[in-house]
Amino acid sequence: MDPTTIRDESAPLPIDQSPPADTSRLNRVLFLLTLSVTVNYLDRSNLSIAAPLLKDELHLSASQLGTLLSAFFWTYACLQIPAGWLVDRLDVKWVFAAGFYLWSAATAVTGILHSFAALVAIRVILGVGESVAFPSYSKILGNHFRGARCGFANSVVMAGLALGPALGMLVGGNIVGRFGWRPFFLALGFSGFLWLIPWSAWMPSSCCSSTLPTRRAAGVLQILRQRSAWGTCIIQFCFNYSLYLLVTWLPFYLVRSRNLSMTRMATVGALLFFFSAASSLLFGKLSDWWADAGGDPTYVRKSPGVLGMIGLGAFLALAPIVPDNLSVWTLVGIGVFNGMATSNLWAVTQILAGPSMVGRWAGAQNFVGNLAGSVAPAVTGFLLDRTGHFSAPFFLAAAIVWCGILSWLFVVGKVEEACWESEA
Repeated sequence: MDPTTIRDESAPLPIDQSPPADTSRLNRVLFLLTLSVTVNYLDRSNLSIAAPLLKDELHLSASQLGTLLSAFFWTYACLQIPAGWLVDRLDVKWVFAAGFYLWSAATAVTGILHSFAALVAIRVILGVGESVAFPSYSKILGNHFRGARCGFANSVVMAGLALGPALGMLVGGNIVGRFGWRPFFLALGFSGFLWLIPWSAWMPSSCCSSTLPTRRAAGVLQILRQRSAWGTCIIQFCFNYSLYLLVTWLPFYLVRSRNLSMTRMATVGALLFFFSAASSLLFGKLSDWWADAGGDPTYVRKSPGVLGMIGLGAFLALAPIVPDNLSVWTLVGIGVFNGMATSNLWAVTQILAGPSMVGRWAGAQNFVGNLAGSVAPAVTGFLLDRTGHFSAPFFLAAAIVWCGILSWLFVVGKVEEACWESEA
């Protein structure tokens, strides 16, 4: 039995109960969450922006560069389940603040390092700090933005996910091209500390109290007995494989394979993620309208995921083989379907898990999903060393994305809260 499930059976279940918060305050919290995930993905993708310069400065092979780009995910993935446990048991406001502080500090320190080993070590520390992010997002959204609002709230946060790499490439690409990569890391890390000021003022504190005496706290093993949990984990892995291929290797691909300058790369690469952000917002809002009109939650939340992954896989397969004059349009297509595919994924997770279990479910899902972050950058570097071309990495990503469609259709069941009652 999972040790997290051992408790006094006569005692009621402690779950998170946040003090009431007015709509305007929650909107400010949603803005901060969106800004934080933008910073989150800026900080995890910034090394890829510097990759062409870093590779030459440290004389790295493509395989070594792939190892460096994947190092972040070693701790990030492994700590997802403990992070989910933390945000379900402690005040998510301060758990998230501590993680944000650590990852901002790691980003700033990166700008003063000069060896491959030191860069690997600081990327590992960055993964520790960022590990609390998505369990925290799911906990906060699952408790404060429920029902018909959950699609748009989640899509706003997912738009921030796309804006991070977009701004990183657009702004960071130009800064790196003009001043080098070290000033970019220092400025990004230190500016991140400013986010903590409004967070401490606007985010409501949460506390544990007693309620729902007939329900037990589900441990990770109980969560994984749910077929839908396996379904969301598989989808997260399949989607993340393509996402992290783009986040870590897209700048290098555009500079070395499409022969773009650093400034042109910044514009073209940002375009993909800006379209992803806009698409996520659009399909999140459309899903909520559909839900308000009485649509079945299963169809409302699953449809964007299935259609999005169909289109995403198709454009990934086209990206490395189309002529240069069409390459920008394939990136736009990737962005549109990327946003569509992810717009409702976390909303589904929050509905399935329910407010008391969402942190642990999100942690387990993000653990499996972010194993793709450990694999995709390294496999891409390996295939690039062997073939000298990006066709194989993009074809593989497309195939993996299409596997996620099968999970949406045949593994994730009805979109409704799982039953956590104790088994006789």
